[in-house]
Amino acid sequence: MAKPQFNTPALVLDLDRLKANIAEMARACSQAGVRLRPHTKTHKMPEIAKLQVAAGAQGITCAKLGEAEVMANAGIDDILIAYPLWGEDKLRRLAQLRERARVIVSLDSLEVAEGLSRFSTDHDPLEIYFEIDTGQHRMGLPPTTQTAELIARVNDLSAVKVIGLMTHAGHAYKAHTEDEAQSVVMRELEDLTSVQLRCLDLGVPLTELSVGSTPSVRRELSTAGITEVRPGTYVFNDTTMMNLGVAKEETCALHVVATVVSRPSDDRFVVDAGTKSLTSDGVGRANWIKIRNRADLAMEFLSEEHGVGALLEGSGNLDIGDQLELIPSHACPVVNLFDEAHIVRAGSVVDHWRVAGRGKSQ
Repeated sequence: MAKPQFNTPALVLDLDRLKANIAEMARACSQAGVRLRPHTKTHKMPEIAKLQVAAGAQGITCAKLGEAEVMANAGIDDILIAYPLWGEDKLRRLAQLRERARVIVSLDSLEVAEGLSRFSTDHDPLEIYFEIDTGQHRMGLPPTTQTAELIARVNDLSAVKVIGLMTHAGHAYKAHTEDEAQSVVMRELEDLTSVQLRCLDLGVPLTELSVGSTPSVRRELSTAGITEVRPGTYVFNDTTMMNLGVAKEETCALHVVATVVSRPSDDRFVVDAGTKSLTSDGVGRANWIKIRNRADLAMEFLSEEHGVGALLEGSGNLDIGDQLELIPSHACPVVNLFDEAHIVRAGSVVDHWRVAGRGKSQ
C-alpha cells in the first residue's frame, strides 16, 4: 500500500500504536492496584485524554492552568494541575475551572497555599498535593521534619486541604544501569513515606503518594505504598525512551514526516524539518532522531528549518521529494510545535486532531 503524502513537516500519529500504549499502561496500573493519572503535557489533545480515561485512568495531569481549561472544556472532570498557581488572574480562572471539574493543585510553599486559600472560600476546600524533592532538585522541599511542619501549617488554612504528597523522578532519565534506576524509585518511596509518617505524627493524615515519569513508572508500580502514577511520554514514546530501554521502535506512535528538499552532495541530504519541528532536545546523542525504515540514513544536525542528514555506506536511493518518517528525541515539545496531528491507521489517514493545548503555558 502506498504511503500517504503529507504537506510537510507534518506531525503523524499511528492510532493502533497509540491505543496499544494506552491500553498497556492502563492494564499495568490496574494489575498493580495503582491509580493512573497520565500527564497530558505530552499530547495536549482532548481526544487522547478521553482515550486514556476510557481505558481506566482516574483522571489527568496538566502542567499549566491553560491546559487544564482545554481539557475541562472537552468534558474531562478530574484534573491535577501539577504546578503552583500564583496571581489573581490564575486564581480567578481556577475558581471558574472548579465549577466544571474536580481540581487538585500541587505546590511547595506557604505563600502559594495562602493565595489559593483566599480564592477558594466559595467552594469546598481545595485539594492539595505538596511536592517533595526526592532527588531531581527542580521543585519540592526536602523530606525533613521542617517540611512536615510546613505541610501542617498549610493544612490549617481554612480553604485548602493537603491530601497527599507528590514528586517527579525526572532524574530517572539519567540512570544508566538497573541498579541506578531502582535506586531512584526506592529513594522516592523512602522520602515520601518519611514525610507521610511525620505528617501523621502532627495530626495530618495523607492518603495519596503520587509519582511519575515514563522511565520509572513500571518500577514504581511494583513498589508498595505508591497510590498514583503520572507518566506522560508513554502514549507516544520517542528515541529517548528507546535508548532507556522502556520502548521499542514498534511502540513509537509519533513521528514527523519531512520531505527531502536538497541533495547537496552524494553523502548529504536536507529535509524541511529543523528545530522548529523537532526541537533541539537530544542533539549530539547517538540515535537522537531515528529514521523509520532507513537504517542507511542518519540525521546529523538541525538548524531552525533545515534537518541535515548523512547517507551511510551502502545507502540506497534518496531523491529530492522523498518523504522520511522521523522519530524525535523528545515527543512532548515536538507536539507543542504543531497545530494539528494527522491520524493514520493501516497506512491511511483516518482523522485530524487539533493540538488544542498548544501554547497554553499560562
